[in-house]
Amino acid sequence: MEIDNRRLPGAMWRAKESVVSLKTKDFDYHLPEELIAARPLEERSASRMMVVNRAAGTIEHRMFAEFPTFLKPDDLLVLNDTKVIPARLFSDDGRTELLCLDRLSPLEWRCLARPGKRMKVGREVVVGGITGQVTEVFENGDRLIHWESELDLNRHGHLALPHYMGRDDEESDRDRYQTVFAREEGAIAAPTAGLHFTPEMLVKLNHAFLTLHVGVGTFRPVSAEVVADHVMHSEKYHLSAETARRVKTAERVIAVGTTVTRVLESLGPEIPSEGKSGATDIFIHPPYQFGVIDGLLTNFHLPQSTLIMLVSAFAGKELVLEAYRQAVAERYRFYSYGDCMLLI
Repeated sequence: MEIDNRRLPGAMWRAKESVVSLKTKDFDYHLPEELIAARPLEERSASRMMVVNRAAGTIEHRMFAEFPTFLKPDDLLVLNDTKVIPARLFSDDGRTELLCLDRLSPLEWRCLARPGKRMKVGREVVVGGITGQVTEVFENGDRLIHWESELDLNRHGHLALPHYMGRDDEESDRDRYQTVFAREEGAIAAPTAGLHFTPEMLVKLNHAFLTLHVGVGTFRPVSAEVVADHVMHSEKYHLSAETARRVKTAERVIAVGTTVTRVLESLGPEIPSEGKSGATDIFIHPPYQFGVIDGLLTNFHLPQSTLIMLVSAFAGKELVLEAYRQAVAERYRFYSYGDCMLLI
């Protein structure tokens, strides 16, 4: 496809941002509801791909099938191999909904509960004939639930699809709301930039994996008026020694998704050679100096979200908002099952 002729050199984009606004409302854009992708395309790799060149300030409209042509021979593609679990549960009487945030042990789970006011310490809930009891209510409202015996999430759980899809999960989502390389169980939400890849494409690319278990915090809106006042959620990650070595020696590191970006940037240029496991609550927003990643493949994100702020930090707020304006005008598909954007 043709390059959009409304170009603005990168230096000019940056000049417009010499005074960086840190108001949440400055990361807003208008999205017609019909552009939200409620279901995936029939073929994973059939998505459209917007290509944003940060230095030139140009925007191209391409297809994801062309993604390999934008990589150099010595580039390293880093992907998140977390596996989404069916973390949403309903009590047998239909009165209580649980979202499993963390399985501390086979019998002790940290959960969100709805309605929360009913789930006080000592309250029981039955799922699949198995009784759980609330043993603690945390300061933030989460519940610690102790089950009388092991509860099988794959049998009794549902995928916690994002609210903007406007529907409950279906059997087909068990496959499509999961990357083809998912292997480490623990995520509530999918690392959606990875959903576009097929095994056939991935095998041809120089790639490595890390793990970050995407939590419910990724959907929480920024309620603070000033961006810096937002308290970022924390998510667990693991970076192997092998991936650490390859990242440190790569000519360019191309992150597949904001989750990969957050892990690598939280570790910084001095990534431990032995790898690392931990949790990150890094909040990347303008102004921010990136130390590890050189390119980013990501989907289109919600207005005023921490994710659009991260992308804006990488490519410049004005350029990113122009890209989103064009995405709406060109009728791209948005959010988890939508199209993608490559920023290089």
